[in-house]
Amino acid sequence: MHRQGDPMSRMSRRAFLGAAGAALWAAPAARAFSAGDARRPNIVFILIDDMGWPDTGCYGNRFNETPHIDALAAQGMRFTDAYAACPVCSPTRASIMSGQYPARVGITDFIPGHQRPWAKLQVPVNRTQHLPLEIVTVAESLKAAGYTCGYFGKWHLGGRDHFPDVQGFDSWRVAEGRHFNFKTVPPMDVGKDAYLAEFLTDQAEAFLEQNRARPFFLYLAHFAVHVPIEARQELVEKYEKKPRPDTGVNNPVYAAMVEHVDHSVGRIMAKLEELGLTRNTVVIFTSDNGGLRLRYDLQGPLVSSNAPLREEKGTLYEGGIREPLLVRWPGVVEPGSTCTVPVSSVDFYPTLVDIAGDALPARQPLDGRSLRPLLEQRAALDRDAIYWHYPHYHHSTPAGAMRAGDWKLIEFFEDGRLELYNLVEDISESRNLAASMPARAAELREKLAAWRHGVNAAMPVTNPDYDPARAHEWGPPILAGSARRG
Repeated sequence: MHRQGDPMSRMSRRAFLGAAGAALWAAPAARAFSAGDARRPNIVFILIDDMGWPDTGCYGNRFNETPHIDALAAQGMRFTDAYAACPVCSPTRASIMSGQYPARVGITDFIPGHQRPWAKLQVPVNRTQHLPLEIVTVAESLKAAGYTCGYFGKWHLGGRDHFPDVQGFDSWRVAEGRHFNFKTVPPMDVGKDAYLAEFLTDQAEAFLEQNRARPFFLYLAHFAVHVPIEARQELVEKYEKKPRPDTGVNNPVYAAMVEHVDHSVGRIMAKLEELGLTRNTVVIFTSDNGGLRLRYDLQGPLVSSNAPLREEKGTLYEGGIREPLLVRWPGVVEPGSTCTVPVSSVDFYPTLVDIAGDALPARQPLDGRSLRPLLEQRAALDRDAIYWHYPHYHHSTPAGAMRAGDWKLIEFFEDGRLELYNLVEDISESRNLAASMPARAAELREKLAAWRHGVNAAMPVTNPDYDPARAHEWGPPILAGSARRG
């Protein structure tokens, strides 16, 4: 489905380029379930932290071993042009929960954020340091549709007063920060040798067992493969002994972490099979932002490579925002299919509610589109562009971006510099066409500015304390409710 060069792919690309659908919408799902229907599909949503687009075998990795993730791709649809709504975690997680672009939510940097006090620009603080309670989350919508909702893993959307239990989840446990010697909320004795990815999978399996007889939404949010890179020694030794390809970083500890995630996927799929739930469960696998090559403060080891994509997490180049995305839905999604239509993490909310056969919240603006027409291979998406707003310093400087069809524009806020790329011809973003195609660059820049205005995007301002000699230095973390200097 949607393979490069086939008729459906060409149709979808033309439709994507020509669509003019509004970003604010609320509509009932394409099909409502009646009492006589089979039980509504269960939903398992697996979110990996910092996994890069090329980290798995089904996306071309030649060192990491991911047989269970690859099997998921073979049994479902693999998206080639899927994107996180932000190149760092909290904003993307907010986009999944809300169906809104991070700029609309008011969370454009990770919570609480960080700063360069002497940089050229003074960047905005997150308008809110938690996912606002007034937002109707995807879990709340699914709960209203009759689903039991479970959340296990990294949250990063606010403190204890804003945890999953007040955002629509019936069962939950939050844990992040380290892969060994971790703590959980609610507190739990996990044992001295516990590994976080395994522990979270234990929790997810228990949730499946307990809710096998009713429709459920399982959100498994791994902290892996985020730094610090830590894995069980026997897996690390396996990759230390393994011959390495001539290209790529091929870090043995990182490869072991990827395999830990793969084991988790395999266990979840095996549990669904054991419980007789495989045929009626939708499984979605994706990541929250692009892969990390090196920490933003240049501490620690070189972790991975996003090649052929440019750059990494914390940038608006493809390496910072393009994600793996796999969807398995037996009887609906054609096994082994591939979709080349650009999609975004803002699309998960309307997609999941559509799968559940229920209505979207009528008074909450949603920026996403249901992916169900793509999954069913029956239509393209009614959308002309996808947008990003990252007005912060990280692995790059404050910038905004948009993708319209094959074209991508990046606008850097320090100097107004534009970069224009044709991603189909130049996936590595190596040829900036802004100077040779000024009219197209100007047209996209105008659309990007109009979108920012429409979502009330906070912009950086000139920094009165700008010091070129110290512009690269990082300041203390930003505290909730603090002024910029924290």
